[in-house]
Amino acid sequence: MTSAAVPAPIDPPARLLMGPGPISAYPSVLRAMSAPLVGQYDPFMTDTMAETQELYRRVWATGNDATLLIDGTSRAGIEAAIVSLVRPGDRVLVPVFGRFGHLLAEIAERAMAEVHTLETAWGQVFPPSVIEEAVVRVRPTLLALVQGDTSTTMNQPLDEIGEICSRHGVLFYTDATASLGGNAFHADAWGVDAATAGLQKCLGGPSGSAPITLSARAVERVGARKRIEAGIREDGDPEAADFVRSNYFDLGMILDYWGPRRLNHHTEATSMLYGARECARVLLAEGREAVIERHRVAGAAMLAGVEGLGLQVFGDVAHKMNTVVAVEIPEPVPGDAARQAMLDDFGIEIGTSFGPLHGRVWRIGTMGYNARRDAVLTTLAALEQVLRRFGAAVPVGGGVAAASDVFAGA
Repeated sequence: MTSAAVPAPIDPPARLLMGPGPISAYPSVLRAMSAPLVGQYDPFMTDTMAETQELYRRVWATGNDATLLIDGTSRAGIEAAIVSLVRPGDRVLVPVFGRFGHLLAEIAERAMAEVHTLETAWGQVFPPSVIEEAVVRVRPTLLALVQGDTSTTMNQPLDEIGEICSRHGVLFYTDATASLGGNAFHADAWGVDAATAGLQKCLGGPSGSAPITLSARAVERVGARKRIEAGIREDGDPEAADFVRSNYFDLGMILDYWGPRRLNHHTEATSMLYGARECARVLLAEGREAVIERHRVAGAAMLAGVEGLGLQVFGDVAHKMNTVVAVEIPEPVPGDAARQAMLDDFGIEIGTSFGPLHGRVWRIGTMGYNARRDAVLTTLAALEQVLRRFGAAVPVGGGVAAASDVFAGA
């Protein structure tokens, strides 16, 4: 009788992840995640949870007490926000300028909302006046809007949206998965009621934990739908008739788990908590504005570099995120084969895209730990060699030279 072979310990290949995310994590984040586990009510654990909350208040630029982590990928944060804020039948307005606006609309639809979408061409963003006209016309309970959509690389301006929503009695939720930490974000100053993100992009960690912040208005909305599950419910606990239909993503119970009551809801993902804490610590140690500036410079260098190779940039560059650029795949280069050559020969990953842009553009990121000079120049040097191999006429050294000029100027 023979037994099946036992595989060797996991040993991933060396990769430089220069796509739109996930990206290469900060080494200190990976070290933090290897720290020993403790029990979920160990004083060290609850102190670390509280400390992490305070760190993310600074990352989000908010005083919101309800700032915490959702255990799951960035999509878990999105779903927790929408299913907890939206009652069945509520009107939700979603301006769509890429794939992830469609995702917000789908999640709202699954929450049984009456979903209204507003669309613009991929590669563009919405003027505030257009959003306000739709708010007046639709009269939604919630406006759900992506800040940075990596499918198009566009960064939707948010600084006027919160005031519009407040004036019309609308809650304002934004998905900052791809933008937080690499582009400006001011939760309080912009009047954001709810925002979610992930670690795997500008924050420089792995996917699996979703920072979230909620305004007092959003917390009031969640509290009005509160029901605590049988088995941990106590006398006097509320039991709303229109309670949140998801147990795992019920922000009412999750807030009690992270709050002074420490009401058991789930077992906190300890290693992810350590990683999320370190992502925020690294950002704040460098300085929030300094990190955003580093992303701006690295993004500007990558943009100059691809243009220095003679490539066309997709979309409205004036509204491009700091952290990712979409480039048109030149003739006669086969897009997928060239991406594979980057991976096989240089260990560098760049991204394809979705929907109408699939096979038309590559998306190249400069996020988190990889928003640095050597990563940008190495990627451009490798891309030049691959383009030439597949028959594209590109200036010798043009990408590296143009990017180097940007770094020198900064």
